[in-house]
Amino acid sequence: MNQRSSNLLDEALGLDQVIEPWPLRGRVVAIEDQVDTSGSFVLHHLLKRSLSPNSSNVAIFIAFSQPFSHYDRILRKLGCNLVSQRDNSRFFFFDMLKLQCPDGDEGITPEGGLIALYGKIHKTISALPEISWKNVSIIIDDLSLMEVAANGSSDYVLDFLQYCRTLTSEFDCSLITLNHEDIYSNEDRPTFFIQMEYLADILIKAEPLATGLATDVHGQLTVSNKGWNKVSNFHFKVKENVVECFYPGRSRG
Repeated sequence: MNQRSSNLLDEALGLDQVIEPWPLRGRVVAIEDQVDTSGSFVLHHLLKRSLSPNSSNVAIFIAFSQPFSHYDRILRKLGCNLVSQRDNSRFFFFDMLKLQCPDGDEGITPEGGLIALYGKIHKTISALPEISWKNVSIIIDDLSLMEVAANGSSDYVLDFLQYCRTLTSEFDCSLITLNHEDIYSNEDRPTFFIQMEYLADILIKAEPLATGLATDVHGQLTVSNKGWNKVSNFHFKVKENVVECFYPGRSRG
């Protein structure tokens, strides 16, 4: 894989030049994938880039999908130690998995969950040195499971996303989310899903190839960067410790 092909995703996101100040500051990044074409690798890549050793960036990770051990294992393969980053106060992990299967009155409610979680995020950012505020990324790993934890209330999820959106204005930080596009029908898409597409400064879609399954290509990425009025499209292949991005027909190494 040549150097250019490995940087296609970074180029599309504006991460190929400088990493500090964080190029995504003040921006909303929405990642959408499908059941057969996971876009979680984009989330992992952005987390790794935000925690670059050459920067003072900070990541606040809100996990509804997987525990800390899962992300630590994956990021170690990518050359990033989340335990060390956590110990150095550059990585803050909020484990929300216990709210995945609410029972009775459990789960997220405005008073008991959303406002409290938002308060913790706000407090975490406020406690950082002011110079670090614009280098903070708030990352949510699964909006659909957040809706499950909210007892199926998309209004709760939308409220929370609006709260987080205000943080991008107040602190100039970034908001990065992942959602699964094809678990909803076009008619049943929740309001927060449509709203995230509207709010997103950058929309990243991981989709199957139009030509169907292929052994050496896992899918295609479409990156719509509204700030640049630019749309980039390329193929990808996920390996154990790297993701190869390349234009159709190019060598994949």
